[in-house]
Amino acid sequence: MTNRVTQRYEALVAEGEVQHDPAQLAVAAALDDVASDLSAQEGGVGGFFRRRLGRTPRAVKGLYVWGEVGRGKTMLMDLFFDTIDVEKKRRMHFNDFMAEAHGRIAALRKEKADDAVQKAADDMAEEARVLAFDEFAVTDIADAMILARLFRQLFARGVTLVATSNVAPNDLYRDGLNRQLFVPFIHLLREYVDVVRLDADVDYRLDRLKDFRVWFGPGDEGFERLWQTLLGERTAEPATVKVASRSLAVPRAAGGMARFTFAELVEAPRSANDYIALAKRFHTIFLEDVPVLSPARRETSRRFINLVDVLYDQKVRLIVTAAAEPDALFDAGEDGGRYEGFAFARTASRLHEMRSASYLSDLESTPLT
Repeated sequence: MTNRVTQRYEALVAEGEVQHDPAQLAVAAALDDVASDLSAQEGGVGGFFRRRLGRTPRAVKGLYVWGEVGRGKTMLMDLFFDTIDVEKKRRMHFNDFMAEAHGRIAALRKEKADDAVQKAADDMAEEARVLAFDEFAVTDIADAMILARLFRQLFARGVTLVATSNVAPNDLYRDGLNRQLFVPFIHLLREYVDVVRLDADVDYRLDRLKDFRVWFGPGDEGFERLWQTLLGERTAEPATVKVASRSLAVPRAAGGMARFTFAELVEAPRSANDYIALAKRFHTIFLEDVPVLSPARRETSRRFINLVDVLYDQKVRLIVTAAAEPDALFDAGEDGGRYEGFAFARTASRLHEMRSASYLSDLESTPLT
């Protein structure tokens, strides 16, 4: 039996990189069980003859780890993915996987494939024996309607699923349109994964954040240091977020964090739905180069007000470089901007609150991203 995840976790504890937590250690052991089963199937006489005969292995039972934000799920997934003895493996955000799956299926249907979903599953299974998903969440009806069929095909082809989520399987797509058509996927999921809750007592991500400022002046190096600190050993990469039938580009993302310039997120024509989709996907937004606004930039000002309203309501953390403090971010001038000035006063108040320790520690209503 391999216990590499547990060993790596205990090494991090010994080095002072993480605090020892019994709940995290229990999940590490569960991940080691999956890794051991994968190694046993990959090696040995049975694995040799399957490879020689081209037979499809039975899917090793995976793991679905759920719990509140900041409890260490991503860190444990990092350890698992880095240590498993599997050559064909993929690690990605669940939403990115679904965007890719829809793209493959649409292309295959355009090519008049007999069964586009089955062919897409064939291709995916050929590319990866293990799929590791961060932040498994289902909010889109198009995803909900295709999941059972797609994953039934993937599991039949020997693909093992390991995923992290902020919600229990039974709460996936809760209150979604036509949810009764989604329920079979929950039953399928429970057949192919063990479900474990990471019930740690401390939000370790917030523990790392509490010693840092979240509002910075132009060019303040603390902003970049905080991004790198929270990023850890992960690499930020471009991502997309689905908004109805289109995709919203995210220049840099890692796990539940996203980073934008003001021009990318606010000066570009964005709707409230765009901001809501981002808030459902990410728990922390880094926003650079917020300028002082004025009535001459009325639409930009309104979009910024909408952005702050959405992030505040959804309890998303906002980390900013700005040209001024919140109260001075809107200059009404001598000739007007009365409405925007009134609206921005509320925005400034919310920005102050979003910098407070009470806001940063109040995670009970953090969105399930």
